Amino acid sequence: MRRVTAHLGALLAFALTAHVALAAGDGESPAKVPATVEKTFLIPSSEGYGVGDCLTNGDSACGQVVANAWCEAQGFASAGSFGVAAQDEYTGAIPAAPVVKPAERPIRITCQD
Repeated sequence: MRRVTAHLGALLAFALTAHVALAAGDGESPAKVPATVEKTFLIPSSEGYGVGDCLTNGDSACGQVVANAWCEAQGFASAGSFGVAAQDEYTGAIPAAPVVKPAERPIRITCQD
């Protein structure tokens, strides 16, 4: 009698464990795709390499190449957008944003996976 009870208890424990393990997913629905990861980098316009000329115009072909290379160097797949950063993008914590010449504004590159 004890042996039957022990086997029945082990079988019940196994069935309960299998049910809990399989209840998490139905095995048929596809895995959820992770959300697209984006990160924006602010680069000084006078960084010394001369890439600012390409990146200041948001429509230039050389700017897209440079922005993609920057993002790949940072571990991202490509650049989603680039151009001169708006004043509120780099002075958001300052109540009254100082007036800055467009040539002195940092360059913004938004990278994505």
